[in-house]
Amino acid sequence: MTATTLERAPHPVRGSRSRATGLALGLLAAAGLLALVLGLGVAVGSKSVALGDVWAALVAPDDSFEAAVVASRIPRTLLGLLVGASLAVAGAVIQGLTRNPLGDPGLLGVNAGASMSVVLATALLGAGVGRTVWAAIPGAVLAAVVVYVVGSGPAGATPVRLILAGAAVTAALVALVQGLSLALPEVFDSLRFWSIGSLAGRGEAVGQVGWFVLAGLLVCFAMARALNAVELGDEAATSLGLSPGRTKVLAAAGATVLCAAAVAAAGPIGFVGLATPHVVRSFTGADHRWLLPYCAVLGPVLVIGSDVIGRVVARPGELMVGAVTAFVGAPFLIAAVRRGRVGL
Repeated sequence: MTATTLERAPHPVRGSRSRATGLALGLLAAAGLLALVLGLGVAVGSKSVALGDVWAALVAPDDSFEAAVVASRIPRTLLGLLVGASLAVAGAVIQGLTRNPLGDPGLLGVNAGASMSVVLATALLGAGVGRTVWAAIPGAVLAAVVVYVVGSGPAGATPVRLILAGAAVTAALVALVQGLSLALPEVFDSLRFWSIGSLAGRGEAVGQVGWFVLAGLLVCFAMARALNAVELGDEAATSLGLSPGRTKVLAAAGATVLCAAAVAAAGPIGFVGLATPHVVRSFTGADHRWLLPYCAVLGPVLVIGSDVIGRVVARPGELMVGAVTAFVGAPFLIAAVRRGRVGL
């Protein structure tokens, strides 16, 4: 190697700092986009409110009609923030743990477990948003625990075992849900709206699931560096002084809590946990220290943005957000795939 070549070679530390600076600026830009979408979530609906009036209603609320409209939409928008962050971060963690690019919150049986729990609660106690939230959380957590126990062998829970166990448990629970729904008309009427996924009329769930979301996010963020090592293999993680088993259990627990809270509050909204990590990974790489914060910011952008679109295209009615997320997120995922930058 000549002296000229050495002079032109990029400095490794300088390149690393430059990339970190770029990602940090990108995260700030993503946060700005989220702030804009949050404003649209409060401003747009059957009766639109100007962004200036939204700001005035937030800073100095009064008895005006616009202030009342803004106040009524804030809980719904906050729920979209929590659900989007939960599903996107959980999807990224599950994809990393299972080393499966198709991993999403439904892979661990969380959606099916929540649905089964809601069906049982509705059949025994009757329908109700608050009751649905508290019924869905234990069902989702229990399903994930069953999947982990079934997928564990002598060498622990391997990615392939977890995937197969999740598919088997999900199939069994879905069959039970369908059987009970067909046998009990009141259960079917309640489940058919909840199972699509919606933020409408569920703002009260913010206070019920907010602490679960905060706890899940803290656990997942704390495991970010360890997840990077686990993706290299258990031997590599052990050589770095980490416990692969402990990392997997804690990360899976955090992702399960996030999934359970999101599904309990808004129903099984699809595609967010699958698409968001792939799109983010296309420009951050597989480093969870950047992947998870970006997912926590851009996941709500997808959910709230889809909710706003659903209100606009069907005005004065609206489309449920679970029916819109796939149409909104699919083009971005396809673009990332065609660029050849999707993968683990």
